[in-house]
Amino acid sequence: MSDGKWRSLALILAAQVSAMSVWFSSSAAIASIKQQQPITSAEEALLTSAVQIGFVVGTIFSALFSLADRYDPRRLFAGCAVTAALATLSLVVISPTGMSVILLRFVTGLCMAGVYPVGMRITATWANRDLGLLIGLLVGALTLGSASPHLLAATVEVRWQSIYLAASGSAFLAAILICFVQLGPNIRRATAVDFSQIAQSWRRASVRKANLGYLGHMWELYAMWAWLTVFLHQSFADRGLDSSKAAWLTFAAVASGAIGSWLGGILADRYGRTFVTIAAMAVSGTCAALVGWLYGAPLIVLAPVVILWGVSVIADSAQFSATVAELAEPSSVGTLLTAQTCAGFLLTLFSIQILPVVQIALGWPGAFMMLAIGPLIGCGAMWRLRQDPEARLIAGGKR
Repeated sequence: MSDGKWRSLALILAAQVSAMSVWFSSSAAIASIKQQQPITSAEEALLTSAVQIGFVVGTIFSALFSLADRYDPRRLFAGCAVTAALATLSLVVISPTGMSVILLRFVTGLCMAGVYPVGMRITATWANRDLGLLIGLLVGALTLGSASPHLLAATVEVRWQSIYLAASGSAFLAAILICFVQLGPNIRRATAVDFSQIAQSWRRASVRKANLGYLGHMWELYAMWAWLTVFLHQSFADRGLDSSKAAWLTFAAVASGAIGSWLGGILADRYGRTFVTIAAMAVSGTCAALVGWLYGAPLIVLAPVVILWGVSVIADSAQFSATVAELAEPSSVGTLLTAQTCAGFLLTLFSIQILPVVQIALGWPGAFMMLAIGPLIGCGAMWRLRQDPEARLIAGGKR
């Protein structure tokens, strides 16, 4: 790997970690917010869902107009990171709940559409038989960025304003770092808007199967990230344990996904993407079905399952993106990656909002078992892709 590639990838990863800190800042701040004023479960869910909604709207717009393929992705990334930073900074000076907060969280999600898939687009320009590893590292950076607010909440007794302030500063830093990134030799620019590119996401059988696998994965992932902290705080509170222990375990579970992303990338490039995605979803789905039954269980029993869930739930994420990138025409990679993430995050709106409803009706075992449905469907889709003749185009022929 050339020095330029190493340097650019390091900068992309650092920028991704920094920018993604704004995504789950509300989830990390919620414990402090509750100490100041009451907040319902529906309001809690909306703080996260508003970001998801904004992200979906942003990715639809970006995919329709092929922004990531037609313009310099570094400028798109930087502009979106700055705007997200300003939106998060505004949360410091207003009431922590209400429509103004929801609107600012929506704007944050809108901007993340120019950060996450665009970061994958930039990373893919440097791929040389190592796309799974490279995007795996990027998703690992996303995971660390998403976990960072929980680290701040676990480390010290901080007010919600401090969490938002730190997340905003990180996003500003991301905008600076991305400006020093070089684009790799695989960059191909689209010269005009081509709405037919998006149709490949469903019309082409191999891409459709990869996207169905991704949807199964996404049904579980963000609902797990959003509600695990609530589950752990409730479980620990019922046992009289310090809430900081719940914050630490939440951080450990989410952050450990970075290891899963890195390991998944290495294994996928070596043994195949369908193999890794099926294996990861089988493990994460099993953990989802099991962890709700461990409410109130001793930490020595609960923690390993939660950590394993955190590792496996994200280990396959990058490989769905890498699969689509390898199947797509070079000039439509950014558009198809954006369309894929758009569909996935649209689905997360339902799983995040439905989980607390199921939890009230069936308890935590039923709520988390509901999430296991996604990995089950995803495994089936990726098994079908494994049998598809176009699977030879993935990971140099390694299915």
